[in-house]
Amino acid sequence: MTQRMQDPGRVQGLPITDHQGLQQALQEANLPSLLMVYVQLSGDEAMLDAFASHLQSIYTTEVSEVPEDLATDLRQRLFALLTAEEPINEPPLSTDFVRHMMSVSVGEAVDPELVPVLYDQMGFERPVPRKEQPGRPQPPADFRVLVIGGGMSGIAAGVKLGEAGYNYVIAEKNSELGGTWWENRYPGVGLDTPSHFYAYSFAQSPDWSHYHPKGPEIERYLLNVADQYGVRERVQFNTRVTALRWDEHASLWRVSLESQGEVSEESFQAVINGHGILNRWRMPDIPGLKDFQGVAMHTAGWDPEVDLKGKRVAIIGTGASGAQLAVAIAPEASQLTVFQRSRHWVMNNPEIHLGVTEGVKFALRHIPHYMEWFRFRVYWFTGDGLYGNVLRDPTWEDQSLSISAQNDGARQYALAYMQRKFADRPDLLEKMQPDYPIFGKRIVLDADGGWLDTLKQPNVSLETAGIERIVENGILTRDGRLIEVDVIALATGFELAPALGSMQVFGRGGVEAGAVWGRDEARSYLGIMVPGYPNFFMTQGPNSAPNHAAGVNMVIESQVNYIIEALDLLVARGAKALEPTEAAYREWNERVDSQMQNMVWLHPKASSYYLNSKGRNWVSCPFRLADYWSMVREPDPEALVLK
Repeated sequence: MTQRMQDPGRVQGLPITDHQGLQQALQEANLPSLLMVYVQLSGDEAMLDAFASHLQSIYTTEVSEVPEDLATDLRQRLFALLTAEEPINEPPLSTDFVRHMMSVSVGEAVDPELVPVLYDQMGFERPVPRKEQPGRPQPPADFRVLVIGGGMSGIAAGVKLGEAGYNYVIAEKNSELGGTWWENRYPGVGLDTPSHFYAYSFAQSPDWSHYHPKGPEIERYLLNVADQYGVRERVQFNTRVTALRWDEHASLWRVSLESQGEVSEESFQAVINGHGILNRWRMPDIPGLKDFQGVAMHTAGWDPEVDLKGKRVAIIGTGASGAQLAVAIAPEASQLTVFQRSRHWVMNNPEIHLGVTEGVKFALRHIPHYMEWFRFRVYWFTGDGLYGNVLRDPTWEDQSLSISAQNDGARQYALAYMQRKFADRPDLLEKMQPDYPIFGKRIVLDADGGWLDTLKQPNVSLETAGIERIVENGILTRDGRLIEVDVIALATGFELAPALGSMQVFGRGGVEAGAVWGRDEARSYLGIMVPGYPNFFMTQGPNSAPNHAAGVNMVIESQVNYIIEALDLLVARGAKALEPTEAAYREWNERVDSQMQNMVWLHPKASSYYLNSKGRNWVSCPFRLADYWSMVREPDPEALVLK
């Protein structure tokens, strides 16, 4: 429960004196979120009940609109409340009442066990930094923590380690922070997760220009957070971790670091591997690629100096990166040929290109609690509300094309969009319509004027015959045609295996993790730890990726919280080494494997990078975001060995 709602106090930032800006905000902002603000500030349950029958889930087929007089009444009441000269003291609200508010906001019941998750992730809670908590044992000054990677995981780890009083260093292989958003600079690169949920819960931003912003804006956000929390001063740039060796006698990790051709060794009590899973380009195994005389580059290694104007361009790959790139470069290329290797479901999301209006930004900046309630709705409808799409219903009769009623509804929605877009191009529909259940692999989000419309342009063609080989001046298809091109863009994804990349990790007894896991058999405890590798932690480890929905930021925060709780346990117990028990490790993996049998990702027609060479999904978390958050909220001492 939030301190604010348990112990209500005077609302800060009021009265709002910019009446014109407020009026615009009240007209443009999300109405259910405004209702929540009003009820939280006033405690007016009658107004909440008046709206209840008119607010419904976005997944329902029923249609009900809020009467205009009721909406006008709410806006007038809220305007009066926010501009009143008298101070506002928030009324105390019980957990049950807040859950009722949440349920009304999204038009469906919110389970009681979800409320703590929502308080944490929506930003209602403002916990006291760990190092300021009375009675907490402080970590010794010489207790050093290494964080590998300065992307979203590394920055979050740095912020929270700093708040907990740990002496930490971030090793970043690049010359700047930002991870994938610093590396990926291809035209059109952007976010398919809504920006107001993708942000850290502890550093929400009211300044996003779009609901799905482009890469440079996301990178600026991450850099601003790093600067705000003093993370940058703890970073060793242009530094790559090549090997870790556990020194059992000293209970330290001996770390080999390479920087500008020089190799050094440093020692750390704990290591957090936050280098992410999408940072090693996957170069396609196509004969003749090295023979091409033009420019060939992976989307993750895009050279912005290459001029595409008037050029003949080929894109290999039709996933999210390929689709974004095609939309961005089609207007300037003389001819764009897109080579489809596998089919992807395409879903219409009208917000994918939509800008955030000034009125909404005003609401996010100045209306108390609006940002939190708006984030709640985004989480609900782009996070765990989508879980039913990937969970198999054993009573669903025909599971060849869908696995549940919700999954079938999503399939019909996507198919209707594709049929509408290709009403005049049945050839494209035939080429692109998948034969596996939707969400069996990552979907592509689209909107009017986007990916599907681009494929219909006169200078764009979609090739599905397959590639025989690449030659000096183009691409030879399997049906014998030569397509001459000047530039080849490889939108061919990333290499997930081995899980640790080229980095070697030697645990107890000198056992190297890669030898235990094999190329693509990585397993862990909670996606965070592995027996035999003390004080070694991972973010986005095996089977912790939220592939049913948005939420990688939520998973990262949850894992970082767990890691620091584990470190605090180590310090409090006066121990030097911590690792999971073999029993806990086995039990977790059995639980994951059991639940995975119920998920769409193992459908016989679905093939994706989630699966290893044996067909096991070693990437995705088969549980809801909220479930995983609860599982890793704090360490179970019975599942750990401390020495």
